[in-house]
Amino acid sequence: MMQRCLLADPVPTAVQRQARIKDIASIEGIRENQLVGYGIVVGLNGTGDSQQTAFPAQTLAATLLRMGVSIPATSIRVQNMAAVFISASLPPFARSGTRIDLTVSSAGDARSLEGGLLLMTPLYGADGKIYAEAQGPLVLGGYSVSANGNTKSMNHPTTARVPQGGSVERGVALEIAGKTSFMFLLQDADFRSAESVASAINKELGRTAAHAINSRSVELQVKSGEDVPELLSRVEAIEVALYPKAKVVVNERTGTVVIGGNVVLQPASILHGGLAVNIVSEFEVSQPNSFSQGQTKVVQQTQVDVKDKPVNRIDLKGGSTVEDLVRSLQMIGASARDVISILQAMKSAGAMEAEIEVL
Repeated sequence: MMQRCLLADPVPTAVQRQARIKDIASIEGIRENQLVGYGIVVGLNGTGDSQQTAFPAQTLAATLLRMGVSIPATSIRVQNMAAVFISASLPPFARSGTRIDLTVSSAGDARSLEGGLLLMTPLYGADGKIYAEAQGPLVLGGYSVSANGNTKSMNHPTTARVPQGGSVERGVALEIAGKTSFMFLLQDADFRSAESVASAINKELGRTAAHAINSRSVELQVKSGEDVPELLSRVEAIEVALYPKAKVVVNERTGTVVIGGNVVLQPASILHGGLAVNIVSEFEVSQPNSFSQGQTKVVQQTQVDVKDKPVNRIDLKGGSTVEDLVRSLQMIGASARDVISILQAMKSAGAMEAEIEVL
């Protein structure tokens, strides 16, 4: 007697991807520090701050006073300068003389920073201390031209860059030699990913050197006398298996929807339609006939037009993918706003296994 063996449907495995540890995690304490400063840009071709903005003139007067020129701020009448804020990032392990890039943004009503030169400006950290000096010519990614009341602009001419325009005067003390442990912080908190990182490190080093503290932190132990930079470079290059969350990102302001490829859809039937009501009011003049006793009056004519759009239907069967959903939504002509509403309704109905993040 022959027996038949029924094979069960394969159980879907979790979606995973490979990534280097340096791309998904950072080392606690080894980070950039934000710097900010206030200064002036000179050399503009009449596109600087107007006289209604008082603080650029006060800044120029204070700068001239430091150079031995005493002049009241109220007597300054120039339009070739602009008050700006400078922002930069102090990289880890920076030392005196390290060059950094600058971002310069207008703080007043200047029309353009094209052709400007940033004068020497100190850059401060969060503790109020000076860490760098900024100076150099500006590089713009746009322009603004005005003539006879006509204006043509491209991109943002009031924000510019100064490549390598900052010089570090004082670095942040950060010593890694002699440390007995380091903490790797994952960008996305996930217990399975943290365990995967720890297992990959232990496999690569051939010893139990790492263990997961929580869903975001993985601690790495350093052996006595071990070369720390070589150890960290070796660990950061390890490729590990990640299990990212199924996520749908929605930007309500711009109508942008990004659906991850690992989003799972359940069988569902979607009905989508709308009712459009259009009310138009027109005013007409009622003119009486000649030699009549009537009066000229303005009469309002109101027309109401109601259009009930047909209901669009989408059927998602078992095993449907995100591509199937997007194709179906395009076929019914759904707008970005409609897609956002449909996705939120599918999440509430349990037809979509994903986290919705609204920006």
